[in-house]
Amino acid sequence: MRYVQLICLWVLASGAAAQAPPSWTTPVKPVRVVGNIYYVGTEELGAFLLAGKKGLILLDAPMDENVDLVLRNVQSLGFDPARIRVLLNSHAHLDHAGGFAAIKKKTRAKLYMTAPEAELAARGGRNDFAFGDRLAYPPVSADVIIEDGQVVRLGEIAMTAMVTPGHTKGCTTWRTIAMHRGKPVDVLFQCSLTAPGYKLVGNDRYPGIVNDYPRSFDRLRKLQPDVFLANHASFFGLARKLEKAKKGDANAFVDREEFPRFLDRSWKSLEAEIAKQRSAMDD
Repeated sequence: MRYVQLICLWVLASGAAAQAPPSWTTPVKPVRVVGNIYYVGTEELGAFLLAGKKGLILLDAPMDENVDLVLRNVQSLGFDPARIRVLLNSHAHLDHAGGFAAIKKKTRAKLYMTAPEAELAARGGRNDFAFGDRLAYPPVSADVIIEDGQVVRLGEIAMTAMVTPGHTKGCTTWRTIAMHRGKPVDVLFQCSLTAPGYKLVGNDRYPGIVNDYPRSFDRLRKLQPDVFLANHASFFGLARKLEKAKKGDANAFVDREEFPRFLDRSWKSLEAEIAKQRSAMDD
């Protein structure tokens, strides 16, 4: 996957203050995905707004550099960023949690995270099992620790946490139901399944990683959402879908076959890497 190549090259070539790939900070026009769900991220880094009568939920804060961009996107859609009440996270890497400290300060919203991600975020991404201190960001404290299966509610909005570890120890996939053209649709926000430069076999810093990934895939294979979204735009083909939306396709983001296809591609890539590392250890 191109994302894996980009992050590997960036980490290997950089120190703590690396210049991110351009697509990570390139603006795109915010767009309604389905119902009350909007894309407010960059060309590559996902951020999603869920709008309700009791306020707004923001899923992911992609890098401190993007905070003003994300909040401008929220405002350009006609929503007041001050009404963001809840902050959710996929996982606590720089590209998905780096902006939370600034957004919390601006909105006073409460941040919900799993325990492993809250610990990583409180360290500002430092001492990461894979990246060490290389992808650090302003530390931030979670207000609420969530567990697998927990439902976070704000008025009529209900977001269900599904912990899918591997990419990080508390990687969180989120699910919700939205109304689209008068019908309920199952929407999934996938946490990453990539392993960019990771040691998967014999990893002393994360001994369970080689088992966690397959278990997460097994859980996810049981799902077939109507709408597949993710924290990287390239994972769910944002550019292609934006073009369809511009042409008036009201169902640009609806495709029940897309997520199974994505899982198949992702698993083949991960399986090959695990086999490669096991073979290298046997040599």
